[in-house]
Amino acid sequence: MSTQQVPRRARRDARDNRTGILSAATETIARNPHASIDEIARNAGLSRRALYGHFDDREALVREVISAGAVRFNAIATEISAQSQATDSRVTLARLTSRLWKEASHVQVSAAVALDDAHINDTAAALAPLRSELLQVVATGQAAGHLRTDVTAPTLARLLEETARMMVTRIDPAPEPQLSLAVRTVLSVAGLSWREAADLMHEYSDLVGAN
Repeated sequence: MSTQQVPRRARRDARDNRTGILSAATETIARNPHASIDEIARNAGLSRRALYGHFDDREALVREVISAGAVRFNAIATEISAQSQATDSRVTLARLTSRLWKEASHVQVSAAVALDDAHINDTAAALAPLRSELLQVVATGQAAGHLRTDVTAPTLARLLEETARMMVTRIDPAPEPQLSLAVRTVLSVAGLSWREAADLMHEYSDLVGAN
């Protein structure tokens, strides 16, 4: 093996270890929000010392987990926005809620940690692209008369954010009925009556079906 190959392999191993730590941390915190560094390291197949070679402390690791989760959420928002250019904003909002809820259900406790009071500022910054997409959906919906207009677009977007935050941190998202509840609740805050929300979800059955 050449002297050039050794550093490259070391860097690749370091990247793989870091990826493994983040994956283990996400899964471990999803089961136990108070999981220790030792538990996370064991699940990653590494020693505590090796883990500290990548992250200064548990809080730094949690912040990285939040950042990685935000990347997935932002990607969903971008995808939904790209697919919904000519779609009714009510449908776009419902579909966005559904996809994000399904993603959160896989790592519910991790998502709850990201949205708790101690980490919400970091999370808000990491989710800036998603928040921008949501604001655009709201503004478009208000301009078309599809969403409530008694409050400004930024205020309504914030109300929708806080509603979603409350539901993720307070409700177990795993059961299928909870997905329907999440979508209907967001639509209600956006200005739809419960009958209008039910009719919309009946017309677009994929909102609570498979991805």
